[in-house]
Amino acid sequence: MSAPKKLYIKTYGCQMNVYDSERMAEAMGAEGYVTTEVAEEADMVLLNTCHIREKAAEKVYSDLGRLRPLKLAKPDLKIGVAGCVAQAEGEEILKRMPLVDLVVGPQSYHRLPAMAKAADAGEKTVDTDFPEEDKFDHLPERPKAAMRPTAFLTVQEGCDKFCAFCVVPYTRGSEVSRPAERIMKEARGLVEKGVREITLLGQNVNAYHGAGPDGDWSLARLVRELAKVDGLERIRYTTSHPNDMEDDLIAAHGEEAKLMPYLHLPVQSGSDRILKAMARKHTADDYLRLIEKIRAARPDMMMSGDFIVGFPGETDADFDATMALIRAVNYGMAYSFKYSARPGTPAAEKLPVPAEIADARLQTLQALITGQQRAAQEAMVGREVSVLFEKPGRLKGQMVGKSDYLHAVHVRTDAAPGEIRRVRITASAPNSLAGEIAAE
Repeated sequence: MSAPKKLYIKTYGCQMNVYDSERMAEAMGAEGYVTTEVAEEADMVLLNTCHIREKAAEKVYSDLGRLRPLKLAKPDLKIGVAGCVAQAEGEEILKRMPLVDLVVGPQSYHRLPAMAKAADAGEKTVDTDFPEEDKFDHLPERPKAAMRPTAFLTVQEGCDKFCAFCVVPYTRGSEVSRPAERIMKEARGLVEKGVREITLLGQNVNAYHGAGPDGDWSLARLVRELAKVDGLERIRYTTSHPNDMEDDLIAAHGEEAKLMPYLHLPVQSGSDRILKAMARKHTADDYLRLIEKIRAARPDMMMSGDFIVGFPGETDADFDATMALIRAVNYGMAYSFKYSARPGTPAAEKLPVPAEIADARLQTLQALITGQQRAAQEAMVGREVSVLFEKPGRLKGQMVGKSDYLHAVHVRTDAAPGEIRRVRITASAPNSLAGEIAAE
């Protein structure tokens, strides 16, 4: 009996790419492939790419160049590029990098097994279509052996917002929501395999409006139905847009105990002038009023956000407005980036802020966010929280899990992965908390 072929996947970028990589591995698993963490062992190397970060395409080409010696040493090795850079670059990848055997976009990866067979036959293929069929209908059941206590579940893809800086509408396509019953079926299947927490994913997840048995369901309706699933203990979702944060979803945060008190709600800037230039279609005051409503529904909500500094035309006054918004919200966590142009987006045609100014602003902003994050973690010391344990820690007898607020928590305990225990927080480190099992 021949040994199974091995698949190595390198995943770039967002949580949706992590989910997509898992589903691609499952699709190839149905064809007899097993995953490996060592590229040198692989029969196929797949780069699942992201187009959000600066010079994303060039980084992928650089990584492909580093695979050339591996391909020379192992001519039968198949190399594929998937994800958003694959969607954006298409045939250009094959032209620049002849060592690549297949290129597949994020909407077509259910066709990956057929493309792999074509590659085995010596055929190079590119599939960056936006097919009419639902790719999820063509993917295999998720295997129990691969399940962890937490799982991602894509419910919505694409974006219709067309923010001036963002390439997602061009690489992921327009907004599409999966039918509610298919999501419910996948969620129940995950729970049967031991999953206790599900994070619902979408480029614009709170715009979800999937067909249900009694009409379209909103994300709030989907959350409420998922909360009825026995064995599913925690629900999260990401990433959201302020313009789609409807009252029913805000109410669900106050009424559904399984919906965790952590919300990632990007705003990007605190300046109305820059928000308008970004085509965000909301003001800073709109966002702050929204935060007030959310915290009125769930007072202990931990807020997370995204910020871009140095957007074309940003002045010192614009940056000061962003800093003021951050102080007003008081984030428990946030991601911040220096603006970098994405080819084909409207903002790419505008003159950038000088790099030295953007760099200085980014450092100032990150110092403020780091201070808020540390204060939020230190405020947890002495409190009791629920922790879903996921895996052993580095120390003997230690387990690592996530709190309700998404903090990593280290505890000496005999709890098994998948168990949820009450934990008293005893200390705060830069990026995690330490605790002990609370007395009953």
